[in-house]
Amino acid sequence: MDFQDASADVAFVEAEPLVAAVERAIDSAQALDPLVLSLVVLVAVGLVLGGWWFVRWVRRPPGVRFQSVLAEYDDVTVLMHPNPDPDAMACAMAVDAIADAVDTDTTLQFPGEIRHQENRAFRTVLGLDLDQIASSSALASEAVVLVDHNTARGFTGAQTVEPVAVVDHHPGNGTGTNFTDVRTDYGAAATLLVEYLDDLGAGTDDDTDPDFSAELATGLLYGIQSDTNHLTNGCSRAEFEACGTLFGELDEDLLERIANPQVSDDVLQIKATAITEKRVEGSFAVCDVGAVSNTDAIPQAADELMQLEGVTAVVVYGENDGTIHLSGRSRDDRVHMGETLRYAVSDIPMANAGGHARMGGGQLSVEHMRGLGPADGIDKTEFEEELFSALSGER
Repeated sequence: MDFQDASADVAFVEAEPLVAAVERAIDSAQALDPLVLSLVVLVAVGLVLGGWWFVRWVRRPPGVRFQSVLAEYDDVTVLMHPNPDPDAMACAMAVDAIADAVDTDTTLQFPGEIRHQENRAFRTVLGLDLDQIASSSALASEAVVLVDHNTARGFTGAQTVEPVAVVDHHPGNGTGTNFTDVRTDYGAAATLLVEYLDDLGAGTDDDTDPDFSAELATGLLYGIQSDTNHLTNGCSRAEFEACGTLFGELDEDLLERIANPQVSDDVLQIKATAITEKRVEGSFAVCDVGAVSNTDAIPQAADELMQLEGVTAVVVYGENDGTIHLSGRSRDDRVHMGETLRYAVSDIPMANAGGHARMGGGQLSVEHMRGLGPADGIDKTEFEEELFSALSGER
């Protein structure tokens, strides 16, 4: 007997128990009552189908899951962050369209004010119906969806709000009770909503799909461009793909009217102050623009300073109603602006600051900076030294 014959004999011997087991199973099945056998088959088929549907349910696209949450409520409040920008307002528009497709009523609300000329133009040109609130008692419904931020803030009772859903791209620990989608690698929250609309087949002829109007497409595109400095800052691949999705639906006239609003005199004055009064050390610039009535002019002044040759990171701050507002910009790989501002105010009680690598912001009380609380207090000159130290990585 050669080696192959021996191997075949061994394989046959090893297979004998398996063959016997199969034969016994067949004999047992044949011995079963036909009704019992039918029930066994039905149960087996049910388990297979149930498992298939469960896997399919778990693997639903985010947009489908988000819409299913909205469908659970007769009405929801879509809450934007204080002083909403185009990204936040575009997200609110998209949530309204997604909710409308499942007959859920929405109310778009925000705390604070809309003062930046770009933001006012966005609201006016696109005809947005937005309600301003000052306390949680003014929320239109118990079901709240947070867009472009993940923790409610900026109004009395904000800490009591437990959102049912959160859609955001900023760092933070806020979550929704039924749905959370926070992608910090995305440049704009509006990008997520474009993906949701795509998941749901928006723009098709199906009456059950969300309406993809020219106003919505234009708003989402502008929201993405606004938060990424025209696709040059903090973008992911998703932003470019989203803009490609929106391109065929947008209205160029609406886009031009939003992008080129008139600028108020106080904004121009604050920009001029930032340019003429800036303090420069190396490639970093810091400027105190003094008392301001329009805090939205501070980030605009920071954007202006970033145009200066040789400057790679800037911080502009100004005072309004006893609060100092900070805005920072960076195109320096060594300077994570959000972390820089957080370090700079870390010794000042009740101060808060943060943001992304390329841009950040913060607020602190003038009284706390001067020594109210456990800190010794610092003046503005010392504060600027703290800013420069943080920018250079010495803190």
